[in-house]
Amino acid sequence: MSRYLIAALYKFVPLHAGPALQARLKSLCAENGVTGTLLLAREGINGTIAGPEAGLRTVLDGLRALPGCAGLEHKESWADEQPFLRLKVRLKREIVTMGVPDIDPVDGVGTYVEPEDWNDLIRAPDVVTIDTRNDYEVRIGQFDGAVNPHTASFRDFPDWFRQFRAERPNTRIAMYCTGGIRCEKATAFVKAQGIDEVFHLKGGILKYLETVDPADSLWQGECFVFDRRIAVGHGLAQGTHDTCHGCREPLAPEDLKSPLYVDGVSCPHCHDARSQDQQARYAERHRQEQIAETRGERHVGRRTDAE
Repeated sequence: MSRYLIAALYKFVPLHAGPALQARLKSLCAENGVTGTLLLAREGINGTIAGPEAGLRTVLDGLRALPGCAGLEHKESWADEQPFLRLKVRLKREIVTMGVPDIDPVDGVGTYVEPEDWNDLIRAPDVVTIDTRNDYEVRIGQFDGAVNPHTASFRDFPDWFRQFRAERPNTRIAMYCTGGIRCEKATAFVKAQGIDEVFHLKGGILKYLETVDPADSLWQGECFVFDRRIAVGHGLAQGTHDTCHGCREPLAPEDLKSPLYVDGVSCPHCHDARSQDQQARYAERHRQEQIAETRGERHVGRRTDAE
């Protein structure tokens, strides 16, 4: 049986996010053997954490004891090894950074759509489905027919959408993201732009992959996740992707066979953009990481948030 329980969670709620709360949650996680990342801001809490089942559930109970957080939901999956090597509890201006002031997902959010009803919605001829994730995530998997904004950061989404709206002013919009947080904020932004018929996938891709039978699924590929698993498929089973230690891009099995792939140094996505000096530095860094791993001091470079 897998040893580590993983919980992806978020909640938009007015929160007194300060050093005292940061220290309290950091101690709670450390005392229970829980690692990962929690982001705290005035608009709420966001994170993915992992640990032994009993310890993780104790931490979740502690989070739900915070004012306004009793209804905090999370999505669970399991791993054979600890997917996070460190604990980070950070204070932020936003729990998912869009950079647009006065967006309130608590009051202005779009219409939730359950995973079981998602297929019917996005098959409707008058609905445009938009992926609110970043380009490197979309590249390894997305819903059939979805629009890819080709954003490098969630901060780029508002400008992209303003242009999209100018070209497609009268359309119903369905949005989705990994776990729900980005599309929840994105739908609030879109509604603030004066569009009412905005829908988003409740629980995100992860809940869809967990809930919908693969035979009925409209999902193509794998879903990028922000931990050592890199990607998951239907049933939240670990996927086939790895990651480049040079540029942190997700790599498919065929990428690993490319002559441009050098373990710990470069991949087909970044090889031509790296100088010889850069590649030499990456090679030395990789060598030091391997030495540390043999000593039981594993180091890993992974994307840790969705921005």
